[in-house]
Amino acid sequence: MVLFGQKFKQERYKNFDRRLFHFGFMLGFNSSDFTLYPVQNAYEQFKILNVQNDAQPGGQLGILTTMRLGTPMIRLRFVPTISFLERSIKYTFEDTTAKLGYRIEDERVNSTNLDFPLMLQFRTKRLNNFAAYCLVGGQYSIDLQSQEKASQNYIDPFIKIKRYDWQGQIGGGLEFFAPYFKFGVELKFTHGFSNAFIKDNTYIAAPIQTLYNRGWFVSFIFEG
Repeated sequence: MVLFGQKFKQERYKNFDRRLFHFGFMLGFNSSDFTLYPVQNAYEQFKILNVQNDAQPGGQLGILTTMRLGTPMIRLRFVPTISFLERSIKYTFEDTTAKLGYRIEDERVNSTNLDFPLMLQFRTKRLNNFAAYCLVGGQYSIDLQSQEKASQNYIDPFIKIKRYDWQGQIGGGLEFFAPYFKFGVELKFTHGFSNAFIKDNTYIAAPIQTLYNRGWFVSFIFEG
């Protein structure tokens, strides 16, 4: 009788799951925008035809610490990160003096965030040198470019965003084990819990009721 079985590759970095702590770094890019809710009857009040929220690309860099919680399949992850974000809000105003009867204005909101995410990682068992995982958690963000307390320029106004924000996160990723380190690819979605918009008396702020920070983050993780 002849038996056939699955051929397994040699398992790399066997000691990874035995260690309590692991350290590494993260590089990535993002696409960020807002969850935007306009005021009711914006056209009647402000002669505005549309408020469009467009995502813009950015990047991030972080330092990673992971702790095993009893079993290799459950870990606690902390990744202090600096993130560079840009968002675009486009307004279409009714304008009878314009050729098409309207004019478009584009307001850019730039942020440099210090993010402090704390997440639970639930990982599958290793299959040779491969594993998958999901993430759930939250983060505290500080916007270093926030103009929350800046004096408004009513001739050329800007959107004011709060400096501090709490956000929820959910995501997943794939891990590949090399001989002396682990490489991961991760996708996360982040959304703010509270309104980040500071309403003032400018014409660009008037049509907006609330703004919530949100974004998609793709990360490349090197962990040893």
